[in-house]
Amino acid sequence: MKRIASLSLDLDNQWSYMKTHGDAGWETFPSYLDVVVPRTLRFLKERDLTITFFIVGQDAALEKNRDAIASIAAAGHEIGNHSFSHEPWLHLYSKTELVEEFDKTEKALVEVTGKRPVGFRGPGYSLSGTVLEVLAERGYEYDCSTLPTYIAPLARAYYFFKSPEMTDEEREKRKKLFGKLSDGFQTLKPHFIEVAGKGLVEIPVTTFPVVKTPIHLSYLIYLSTFSAGIAMMYWKTALATCRASGVQPSLLLHPLDFLSGDDISELKFFPGMNMPATRKLTLVSEFLRVYTDSFSVVTMREHADSFKNGVATESHTAAVLL
Repeated sequence: MKRIASLSLDLDNQWSYMKTHGDAGWETFPSYLDVVVPRTLRFLKERDLTITFFIVGQDAALEKNRDAIASIAAAGHEIGNHSFSHEPWLHLYSKTELVEEFDKTEKALVEVTGKRPVGFRGPGYSLSGTVLEVLAERGYEYDCSTLPTYIAPLARAYYFFKSPEMTDEEREKRKKLFGKLSDGFQTLKPHFIEVAGKGLVEIPVTTFPVVKTPIHLSYLIYLSTFSAGIAMMYWKTALATCRASGVQPSLLLHPLDFLSGDDISELKFFPGMNMPATRKLTLVSEFLRVYTDSFSVVTMREHADSFKNGVATESHTAAVLL
């Protein structure tokens, strides 16, 4: 019997990439959702995959994006909370600001999709004790904002290098973007976080066990620009190491995994955006085929429920033995 693994997509929009990058013009909220959402839904349907989409509240609040977002829920996918303003410095928010942020996001998502989210991922893996406290108080079942990797400072330095026009103030807000070096010591396995008198399930974004290098699809596509063979070998080895170490992986997708610079020229500076979309889709298909061959792929909520049920079963067994 296959072990389970989860699959999710952070539906970061064009404006949110521009905002994080410090580009002018993001305030008009340019969007590519009308292109990427139908393409992604068609791709998933062809492969009989149901996943979790973490959606930004600001996008759900804009009329121009509502049809695209509503179609995600209509296709049966889980809807998760990816904040309202998509600011990777969410850890700097006060509790009052966080409550307002969550309230606006939930209202927008319920209005468009009819579904209230029970899971959260912070933009840029932004997380704090206060964020977890607000999640627990609002009845969330799981969080998946941690990225256990040692290379976060390198990724952040590269991002700043590619953003020369960013002001010192903007850089200060982003100084914890992608996390910190010590995040590499965090576990890759789901676990409970006790907060506000409740047990919140934390499901980390999976990295390569032991070495903790990234294995999300954007990274695999980037490796493929040098050698598709090496990227696939790296991917298969990572999954084999997950199985050997008892890690049930949680794989992360992004919209840019389904787009090219021809679709959105403003984001050509991102790694892999010079690759034609048809080539990207072929690569994503091959990577996901290996994933589904190796694991039974479920939504984030199903992953969290499986973990909770497993803990409950272990506790019951221990109680019987005693």
